[in-house]
Amino acid sequence: MTKVFNLLLYHSNQIYSYQPSHIFICQVDQELRGQVDLFCELTGHLPHHMDGHQHVHVLPGIRDIFAQVLSDYGIKYTRVPIEPGLHDCEWIGQQLMDFYLQVEKDAFNSIDVFRQHGIRWTDIYIGLTTMGKNMSVSNIQQVIENAIATRTDISCGKRFRPLQDDAILTMELMVHPGYPSFPEEGGCGEGPDEFSMSADRFLELQTLKESKLLKYYEDKNIQLCSFKDIKEIGAEKIIQREGNEHRFEAFRD
Repeated sequence: MTKVFNLLLYHSNQIYSYQPSHIFICQVDQELRGQVDLFCELTGHLPHHMDGHQHVHVLPGIRDIFAQVLSDYGIKYTRVPIEPGLHDCEWIGQQLMDFYLQVEKDAFNSIDVFRQHGIRWTDIYIGLTTMGKNMSVSNIQQVIENAIATRTDISCGKRFRPLQDDAILTMELMVHPGYPSFPEEGGCGEGPDEFSMSADRFLELQTLKESKLLKYYEDKNIQLCSFKDIKEIGAEKIIQREGNEHRFEAFRD
């Protein structure tokens, strides 16, 4: 079985458009299930959250299969990469911004699909504007403050809607901390990609460990935790950190 649709791919700071592209949906389904099964074999439990590299899980066609697989396995959380303030960000180049805007469009179109399968996500997503060389303590603080002040979510499937003043905010900050990969070592079949080999990964790691940022979390009553720890707890703020990504729930003081 094949499905034909337009596909945008982003790689090495270039955007490639394939019109049309043939995606073998049955193979996507098999690959997703194979990865979940291997994860369970290695860890002894299901993943608490799943998304796709470079947000491919929100692409047309793929998002339906992705949602069905998560539903079948009972995996409750994914990512909906729609960032408040993205359109006003001045330091993102036009080519990268074009990619982000396409991701945003696909993400909005994925909301109903995910909801129909009982899949959840955080109220607010940030991280596109603070990725790689754009990550700094001040940028993270600015983006968090803006997102909390905006107090909007996308759970209703519309562009944005206001949250009640006493609403619990959940927010995911996408990050990629680590050490640069070596050429021809690792990667997905064809070796590591450019970002995997970039020193920006180490920059993110160092930034996320800075005492100034940790003090900011403390001052704002933001607590680090994992997706499996997500639960409604009164009026506190929780940042979720799982694997190589920070995520957090921000509750009103």
